[in-house]
Amino acid sequence: MARKKIREYDSKRLLKEHFQRLSGRELPIKSAQVTESTNFDELAQKEPWLTSCKLVVKPDMLFGKRGKSGLVALNLDLAQAATFVKECLGKEMEMSGCKGSITTFIIEPFIPHNEEFYLNIVSERLGCSVSFSECGGIEIEENWNKVKTIFVPTGACLASETSAPLVATLPLEIRGEIQEFIKSVFTLFQDLDFTFLEMNPFTLVDRKPYPLDMRGELDDTAAFKNFKKWGNIEFPLPFGRAMSATESFIHDLDEKTSASLKFTVLNPKGRIWTMVAGGGASVIYADTVGDLGYASELGNYAEYSGAPNEGEVLQYARVVIDVWTSPLGFSLVVIYSTLQCATADPDGRKRALVIGGGIANFTDVAATFNGIIQALKEKESKLKAARMHLYVRRGGPNYQRGLAKMRALAEEIGLPIEVYGPEATMTGICKQAIECISAAA
Repeated sequence: MARKKIREYDSKRLLKEHFQRLSGRELPIKSAQVTESTNFDELAQKEPWLTSCKLVVKPDMLFGKRGKSGLVALNLDLAQAATFVKECLGKEMEMSGCKGSITTFIIEPFIPHNEEFYLNIVSERLGCSVSFSECGGIEIEENWNKVKTIFVPTGACLASETSAPLVATLPLEIRGEIQEFIKSVFTLFQDLDFTFLEMNPFTLVDRKPYPLDMRGELDDTAAFKNFKKWGNIEFPLPFGRAMSATESFIHDLDEKTSASLKFTVLNPKGRIWTMVAGGGASVIYADTVGDLGYASELGNYAEYSGAPNEGEVLQYARVVIDVWTSPLGFSLVVIYSTLQCATADPDGRKRALVIGGGIANFTDVAATFNGIIQALKEKESKLKAARMHLYVRRGGPNYQRGLAKMRALAEEIGLPIEVYGPEATMTGICKQAIECISAAA
């Protein structure tokens, strides 16, 4: 399961579109998304309610505490909403230590209310936890002792008797409505493969629940069965994070294959770089480097898995090697909106490249190594200029042939390449790479 955050606009869109289908009842949710390209006249024609009620405007950028940060404008008409957007659009903010620009907003009706409730559903390994409080809103953390939580095992539905403790202290006149709402939202949570859903707060409008603020995360590995239900869903990057040209290229390559190809630059000046086969193995390698005290030297997170073909691996390896070695071209990376580039260490110190992996079940090791080897040959001069030392560790189908080709490559182009099979440990390879860069130049 991969938890991917979605915008508040999409969370509410999915809730509105599917609540009636699953419960037989309609929620009066209205919302509109605004970006730099939005024409407010056209938006008003598409969403006539924008001109007939007072509005709320807030950034929709995957960060919280917007009200406490003065980023929520209340009780506006459409002209005032457009002015607020214009003033905030592109504004650089720092949230939780991350700097970024505001690019996307959500506009909704202004809902005067007295009651604020809290609802949270989280998918866990053995089921889902469901939390509710009648003291929701911006002070939820200060009132956390009033939050009630139940656990629903995997495969079980949220029955009335199970959810009863959540609403037991509510007044009788609203208890039934809110209990049915929680049960319906839980059904929707499972049907759409949410992994996280939070409404803080939701209120009652004419005795019907209405979410004022909402956060959602989806299991993006379930996209194959939900693409019609989700519609045109967006999985934006975390606030303050922008894709480099290389990362965008790998992302597009990943979208076009049944395999998995991932690449994220962590530190363009790092001296330990990885190209690891397998999602689990890639985490082990990265965690090991950090656990050994060298997280600050880890240049990237990378993964190729799911049996990519030789051509896909070649394209992947070409561009990521450029990031590790080149001062220009694809090596330009954007980290927190600051332009930086990965270059050979200015002190002439060594770098280490770990081409690792666990023991493959079905990936042809020799075939994937063919693509990597061709890329290494093409980038030979860059690798040597960067004083790159390679550490290879792999097991699985045809691994002996793949490792033999790596050893032959070392002799052919004169690169320092140490090659190991499954007899070597993954953590041990990381230790060797660290010892390499720690040695005197």
